Amino acid sequence: MEAKSAKVEHVLQPETFEFTKANLTQAKKIIARYPKGRQQSAVMPLLTIAQRQHDNWLPRVAMDVIAGMLGMAPMRVYEVATFYSMYNMRPMGKHHVQLCTTTPCWLRGSDNIVRACEEHLGIRMGDTSNDGLFTLTEVECLGACVNAPMCQITSSEEDHFYEDLTAESIVDILKTLAAGKQPSPGSAAGRKSSEPVTGPTTLEAQQKGWEKMKKGAA
Repeated sequence: MEAKSAKVEHVLQPETFEFTKANLTQAKKIIARYPKGRQQSAVMPLLTIAQRQHDNWLPRVAMDVIAGMLGMAPMRVYEVATFYSMYNMRPMGKHHVQLCTTTPCWLRGSDNIVRACEEHLGIRMGDTSNDGLFTLTEVECLGACVNAPMCQITSSEEDHFYEDLTAESIVDILKTLAAGKQPSPGSAAGRKSSEPVTGPTTLEAQQKGWEKMKKGAA
């Protein structure tokens, strides 16, 4: 999670917001986890629930509802929502493509990933495509440096990491999403977990012995 500067934009705000029955139940369960007098600590998970329900962005009225539920001044909720980069204050594309450009990803070619996305979608960083499918955002470290370059793609339902990217593989991912399909998350190079790109380099003898033993048992 990283801090961000608030950007003032003129966004058409809805007049009302209500949690769905399922989301309200989930929100109440989260609030109940905190001791009496500490319920305001639930503000971040409740903001996340509201954002996922509302097409991956937070209208002001949703923040007001959360403030009422937690006994907070609305401004306190606004402060949280505008500080953290995972909360969106404006309408987003169906797929929020968050491209990491921090040092490890940059050293592994994140500039090429950014350029490929911008050229393929015909938009710049921070913009949303005309069809409403994609929003591009530059983000700081997402914690998958070992498999750089990488990105996180968020929809209203879920988040996925895509790692070991190339210009070609990120465009393939975008094409798959545009076709209404879900690309396989994880390493685009087929790397298992965070093993070296050249394959395992230690304990090879033990691994071969284990594989031999398994074949014998079979």
